[in-house]
Amino acid sequence: MNREIDSRKLRQLGQAVIKTESDAVAALMARVDDDFVRACQYMLACQGRIVVIGMGKSGHIGGKIAATLASTGSPAFFVHPGEASHGDLGMITAKDVVLTLSNSGSTAEIVTILPLIKRLGAPLIAMTGNVESALAQAADAHIDVSVEKEACPLGLAPTASTTVALVMGDALAISLLETRGFTAEDFAFSHPGGRLGRRLLVHINDIMHRGNELPVVSDRVLLSEALVEVSKKGLGMTTVVDDDNRLVGIFTDGDLRRVIDQALDLHTTGIASVMTRQFKTIRADLLAAEALQLMERHKINALPVVADNQVLVGALNMHDLLRAGVV
Repeated sequence: MNREIDSRKLRQLGQAVIKTESDAVAALMARVDDDFVRACQYMLACQGRIVVIGMGKSGHIGGKIAATLASTGSPAFFVHPGEASHGDLGMITAKDVVLTLSNSGSTAEIVTILPLIKRLGAPLIAMTGNVESALAQAADAHIDVSVEKEACPLGLAPTASTTVALVMGDALAISLLETRGFTAEDFAFSHPGGRLGRRLLVHINDIMHRGNELPVVSDRVLLSEALVEVSKKGLGMTTVVDDDNRLVGIFTDGDLRRVIDQALDLHTTGIASVMTRQFKTIRADLLAAEALQLMERHKINALPVVADNQVLVGALNMHDLLRAGVV
């Protein structure tokens, strides 16, 4: 019985936190105002970097906001305000924009360096929960991220206040992304080690088999010769070309099973009579991810790669996509 009561109470407590924070986030809609627009304009016009500053939990949120900005086309980095007073202020130049986070708006470490930031002439954007605070008053653009209450029942642990600051930071970053015309390919260039980067940066030309690795036979050879090529190149298929190197067919493991079912003679049957003449192809300049989509849509494991006039230039299969990290 006690276990049931405890479970119910824990569930209610968790739901109460989510309700408090979701209400605080919903209240942000009205805060996307002229100051928000002004902040975006400062950051869009920035010729240097967006320098994000925050102390304590606000600092952790600031670090995430800086990372989001940097990965979405707005170069940014985080500076700890305590370290700024001991030399790191030299990282900030007049060409930068400074974005400061402080729920109270009176964090001592930030207030201490305000005169120096203003002296540099760098535009100052503040995200605070107190419009009357020193930080809000000094800012060129102030974004209100106040909350009615924290999710912590003691009203002490930064919870709702850090959540709304993070959401407002995302609102800034994505507004800038859209305005800059930042594309998925741009995103991939700043994430080359991730799966998305590989999907958007790897082209078919980068991973396809060509030259001596390419399984290819003439449309005049016997089936037995084609089978040797399939086995030797290890792609589970061979392409079939005419005298001008134009792709006229393919022969796969599936075609071989049909040949066996028909009890055809491997040494007297020409490849042209058993090859598949209706097949899918792809171009070398397309993304490898597009080859993956084509294979999945048509339930095939390999693709010939062609240039103009169906001239064969390469081939790839699902294993190539796996090795490239596209799958």
